[in-house]
Amino acid sequence: MSRIPLIQPDTATPAAAELLNGVQKAMGVTPNMTKAMVNSPAVLKGYLAFAGALAGSELRPQVRERIALLAAQENGCDYCLSAHTYTAAKVAKLDQSEVEQARQAKSADPHAEAALSLAAAVLRSRGGLTDGDVDAARTAGLSDAEVAEVIATVSLSIFTNYFNKAVSTDLDWPEVRHDQ
Repeated sequence: MSRIPLIQPDTATPAAAELLNGVQKAMGVTPNMTKAMVNSPAVLKGYLAFAGALAGSELRPQVRERIALLAAQENGCDYCLSAHTYTAAKVAKLDQSEVEQARQAKSADPHAEAALSLAAAVLRSRGGLTDGDVDAARTAGLSDAEVAEVIATVSLSIFTNYFNKAVSTDLDWPEVRHDQ
């Protein structure tokens, strides 16, 4: 059970209801994560702004979903792993093999694997990349913009992973566990 209330749009403050209605309109659903975040409209606004900005990045949505899967796996966040397994398959149209491989920083797509390798280095070093990590990403074909976007995508994923683990957000996706 979530440690903080899941705010429903019909009982929310006007500011919170407006944000939740925007999420519903944009996604077609209002995930429990957003219902928990809107306890502080500033938190949900921040998340939506960061996620919205990255939606316009050079990294393809399929690559961003793979990074989110890897981060959820590495951070042990079953809420995010469940959500991104669902969206990777249903929205990004990744096949089951790619979803499973992403959790291990692997992909049949060389560009996606380069991004995942860099994301794994960011996660495992807690941001302490080496010159060699960045050089390897460039050699594998990532642009400097994509390097920055991988780091940002990892950062956004860490935020949602930690948030959902900390508040024990009620699962509203088909369950996928990091330890299975």
